[in-house]
Amino acid sequence: LKYGKVICRLFEDIAPKHVQRLIELVQDKSYNNVVFHRVIDGFMAQTGDVLYGNKKNNYSKEHCGMGGSSKPNLDQEFSETSFDRGILGMARSQDPNSANSQFFIMLEDGHFLNGNYTVFGKVTRGMKYIDQIKKGNPDLNGSVDDPDEILFAHIKF
Repeated sequence: LKYGKVICRLFEDIAPKHVQRLIELVQDKSYNNVVFHRVIDGFMAQTGDVLYGNKKNNYSKEHCGMGGSSKPNLDQEFSETSFDRGILGMARSQDPNSANSQFFIMLEDGHFLNGNYTVFGKVTRGMKYIDQIKKGNPDLNGSVDDPDEILFAHIKF
């Protein structure tokens, strides 16, 4: 992020298909320059729309949040892992098997999400930078004007 480096640990043991998808998209550089299009103060910051969310390539404020990637949707991998501050969860539509590329980072605990969304990782360093991401308009479900972006994402094995 423009604020600093964020390091996450991925939970391959509880969400192997989702972790594999994230690795593929990071290796393809698909997340580079993708915006945090929905950020709700006290809740979460959502990003990962590689179809409509790339600030340098194909950004569309009207469509951002409706897209995914060219890859097929994933079946849910719900677990008993709690949605605590710093947890990474996969975004989806009302269909539990519709996760694709979008994900969110919990800004605060959100235990009402437990068992309903796939947890695939956790921020281990740099939450102070996540906290600085520009917040969205609460009256517009967290929609962000001139949103912050993931500058560069990479995987370290």
